Amino acid sequence: MNAVLLAVLLMLGLSLARTHVVISLLIGAIAGGLAGGLPLADTLAAFNQGITGGASVALSYALLGAFAVAIAKSGLPHALADAALARLQQGHAAGTLKWGLLLVLALVSVSSQNLIPIHIAFIPLLVPPLLFVIAKLKLDRRAVACVMTFGLVTPYMLLPVGFGDIFLKQILLANIAKAGMDVSGVNVMHAMAIPAAGMLAGLLIALFVSYRKPRHYDLGRIEQSERTHAKVSRKSLVTALAAIVAAFSVQLYTGSMIMGALVGFLLFIATGVVRWRDADDVFTEGMKMMAMIGFIMITAQGFAEVLKATGQIAPLVSASAELFGHNRALAVFAMLLVGLFVTMGIGSSFSTVPIIAAIYVPLCAALGFSPLATVAIIGTAGALGDAGSPASDSTLGPTAGLNVDGQHDHIRDTVIPTFLHYNLPLMAAGWVAAMVL
Repeated sequence: MNAVLLAVLLMLGLSLARTHVVISLLIGAIAGGLAGGLPLADTLAAFNQGITGGASVALSYALLGAFAVAIAKSGLPHALADAALARLQQGHAAGTLKWGLLLVLALVSVSSQNLIPIHIAFIPLLVPPLLFVIAKLKLDRRAVACVMTFGLVTPYMLLPVGFGDIFLKQILLANIAKAGMDVSGVNVMHAMAIPAAGMLAGLLIALFVSYRKPRHYDLGRIEQSERTHAKVSRKSLVTALAAIVAAFSVQLYTGSMIMGALVGFLLFIATGVVRWRDADDVFTEGMKMMAMIGFIMITAQGFAEVLKATGQIAPLVSASAELFGHNRALAVFAMLLVGLFVTMGIGSSFSTVPIIAAIYVPLCAALGFSPLATVAIIGTAGALGDAGSPASDSTLGPTAGLNVDGQHDHIRDTVIPTFLHYNLPLMAAGWVAAMVL
């Protein structure tokens, strides 16, 4: 069996069997390296080299966690949550609040990819204080995870703005052109519209079918972890708003989540909202909150580096291309399926496209697919697996916000729901796009 395929299947199987994701990634990486012909020493060397790439992201999460705790201490998020609860207690329709909350989370998630490209930085700040309201509304957190993942993935695969400009123009179209196909006249939004519609269909199924029933959560655990009755002062509210604006502005200017979160945290200390003698405890609490996510990201980078070191990603792509000869329908299915496995393995759709484009472009040309259809195939193959991968930002981000009280499991409540509701419709929609464009 191909080493990449073996490593990904083993990692997924262990995760589904309730083995911790970090252990699953580590075992999958070792098994994949050995199956790919690497000695154990070389496998571990590749893994160690890879984990250095995850250190920056892990540190970003640690600082975001500290910033999130500082914001929680200011009382701002809880003031907003209390306002929502007051409306609920005054007799306002719970259904209106529920859909309003989901709409806000969807809009913020979408905006984080293009309008204000801060990616997942907003989740640890916005979501934890809303958990009490979510529990009062008996809203299934799996639905919330699906909403946020939709907003984190769909914009960059459809809209050529922000992260979408990077994915669609600088990576997707550039690599297809590099592989020898003229895409100068291709409207990338037209090419990716049908796959994006598949994502929308998955979201609607999740909200109106799979997770529409009420789900109960322990309010006591939420109160314990989030201090839902925090005292609020005018100074702390103003400081919190200023810190959030400063953090996002610095991140946009420097391109660094680390710098943005650091500036925001220091502003809380400078204004006295977080007292100097409490700063160490606040920072430590924030790091603890994000520790699991950080370690998963570090391990995922090592896992991806081992898969690349085996040299068996390209053979897997080539084998899938040759397997079905001139059968267009089966060839598209194989290309999409391999894209799913590669992205789930390396945890980044942005890294998958350059790997598969060099082989898929000549195959698509030989099979008679138009440039528009080729863009749809390769774009969908790259995006597949971003939602539903245990090691992807698009699943780790929602878990980071929804699991601060320990009532939201990363695999069962984020990974599996997003995999089923997005990868399956996206694969079907990508196949349809290839056939009709």
